[in-house]
Amino acid sequence: MHVREATESDVEAIRSVHAAAIRELGRETYSAEQVAAWAAGCETAEYEDISHEDCCFVVAEAEDEERPGILAFGSLWLTPPEGYERPADAEVTAVYVDPSVAREGVGSAVLAALEDRARETAGVETLGLTASTNAVPFYEAHGYESVRERTHEFSGHESTGVEGVVVEMVKTL
Repeated sequence: MHVREATESDVEAIRSVHAAAIRELGRETYSAEQVAAWAAGCETAEYEDISHEDCCFVVAEAEDEERPGILAFGSLWLTPPEGYERPADAEVTAVYVDPSVAREGVGSAVLAALEDRARETAGVETLGLTASTNAVPFYEAHGYESVRERTHEFSGHESTGVEGVVVEMVKTL
């Protein structure tokens, strides 16, 4: 497996990983209604962040024939996020792993690539993120500290009215 910058040609594979991760791993801590509303957002997501100059968007790609294709993806905005309880210089906005390789280090490799990019960027000393409750142990294992829980609406471009708890987290690099 290797981690590389995402390209526009990766969008459909990213969408597939995104939806599968939510449907399989999200149900560890969210209801079926919450998971369905969350996953519905993948159908209309355009992943335009891939080509934005202030965003680092990476994919983990298999190098063997047993598990071909994209196994995970992640994104990092190199601008301060708004509305956080504790200020951060940049924001990890996604780390999603195909359930078939969950807990095998693929997500860790994606997160490490994003953190490396943040460290290389002038002025970035603190990362913030909003974690789904099922992902909190993953981020804690990588040095992120929980700041607060808050209610979040699970939706894509249109409101679903379905809400759930998410956790704001920070890490000093």
